[in-house]
Amino acid sequence: MEIMNEIANNESMSKEMMGILMNSKSGMMMMQEKEKEMMKDSNAKMMGMMKENPEMMKSMMSEMMMKNPTMMKENHAKMMAMMKENPEMMKSMMSKMVESSQGDDAMMAGMCKEMMGSEKMMKMMEKMKKEKMDMNKMKGMDKKPEKKEDHKAHH
Repeated sequence: MEIMNEIANNESMSKEMMGILMNSKSGMMMMQEKEKEMMKDSNAKMMGMMKENPEMMKSMMSEMMMKNPTMMKENHAKMMAMMKENPEMMKSMMSKMVESSQGDDAMMAGMCKEMMGSEKMMKMMEKMKKEKMDMNKMKGMDKKPEKKEDHKAHH
């Protein structure tokens, strides 16, 4: 569980995860269909779909892991632009994904397994662990968006 929360809370990993998502044909088709209304309500729809069909989610995740990197770069740019326009969407998507997957251990395990199978993700995990240890050195560089939000919430 923790691993998904870490991904959701870590900006670069969230981006990486979205890159992987963008890698998937079905993910791309969904994105293209939903792009216009996405800001409004596709989160709820997507989550509903995943709850009804965890298998779809699983196959989506594994499909994402297997697609080629060139396609990923193209789609990545598009997604990055969307995320720049709407970082909240990104955050809520990640956290909803994490929430819904936490209730489903099989899906969770599948997701983690897929991620473990991805060298890129593994390297990122390693890097994250190192960065956590070096947090003091890295404080200046590692500005996390959640801190700002927490700040707002407390005032």
